[in-house]
Amino acid sequence: MSANTPSPAQTFKQVLTPLALFRLALGWLAFLFSPFIPRQPSTGVALIFLAALIGIIILCSFGVVAQAEKLAERLGDPYGTIILTLSIVVIEVVLISAVMLGPGEHQTVARDSIMTVSMIIMNLVAGVALVVMGSSSSSAKKPNSAGVRAYLGRIAILGLIVFYIPVVTGTYDAFQSGLVAVGVAVFYARFLQLQLGKRHQHFQEVGTAPKAATRSDVVQTNNTEIALRSIVLLLTAIPIVMLAHNMASLLELMAGRFTLPVALPAAIIAIIVFLPETITTIKAALRGESQRVSNLCHGALLSTFGLTIPSVLVIGDVTRQTVILAESTANLLLFAATIALTLVSFRGRPRVRSGIAHLALFVAYTVFTFVLV
Repeated sequence: MSANTPSPAQTFKQVLTPLALFRLALGWLAFLFSPFIPRQPSTGVALIFLAALIGIIILCSFGVVAQAEKLAERLGDPYGTIILTLSIVVIEVVLISAVMLGPGEHQTVARDSIMTVSMIIMNLVAGVALVVMGSSSSSAKKPNSAGVRAYLGRIAILGLIVFYIPVVTGTYDAFQSGLVAVGVAVFYARFLQLQLGKRHQHFQEVGTAPKAATRSDVVQTNNTEIALRSIVLLLTAIPIVMLAHNMASLLELMAGRFTLPVALPAAIIAIIVFLPETITTIKAALRGESQRVSNLCHGALLSTFGLTIPSVLVIGDVTRQTVILAESTANLLLFAATIALTLVSFRGRPRVRSGIAHLALFVAYTVFTFVLV
């Protein structure tokens, strides 16, 4: 053991902080008591339980992100960012799957969730980050254009498959759903292989010394910390999975008792899931790390497509549910405008006006989805 390597006791103290233990305890206690939630509570009681579950899921999500961020610091980009985004997106997939497996019909929940995530990440979060970086006294670096193009090209392709083609061909049948699920999964896996392999330097900050993408770069001297943080991350995420079904049931109950926009439950899922990563992205923007902002925003959206679509299509086939992916004309135009604007705004140094344009697109999406319905 080198002089700079902490002892196992020090590592346990660094990882198992009081806050980390509190999150673990709260999540598991909530899971143990979740069977006692009434099946048909009154509206007031349901709102109390729903607020409590959302609060616990958010708190546990922050715990997952906290461990993922530490792993990201230890492993460096792009490995660390991938761990962070995958941790978040897996939680999203679990929540959407829980809604689909719950009572009632949820034909559009996957489509609405992915579109909402797209608008939140690409326009709201990225827009705020661009404003922060553009107005910073210390000039932020230009993002790595090769990495940004790699993200956006694949997001555009998956958006075409998911949102646009079903408008022309109609809802995918069981055979087509299977082909799309396999194709999207392979397409995303291939991208991860390139991102972690020979093209990893495309996703590092401009001016950062390139690192060889070998296993020796990933495994650091303190393997105990990496293993322990991974275990804590998993144990913090499991209660989220367990509580997701209860939250989905209560959301369904509330949607049935109030006249709510169809996309609102999906929007709630997206907001809950990406709140921790939003904070992480703004922190990166404050440090002027434009490529890390791109990795977090665009990488998270690509992961959302790559993991959510195969999952929901398989669930739809197994449970014989119709999965509607075709989007409205207004949202198709907003998605295309978002891709085009992102290509411009992440081409050079961050500018405030670019961030404002992204925020304007998010406002337009909110109006079309939740006001003019």
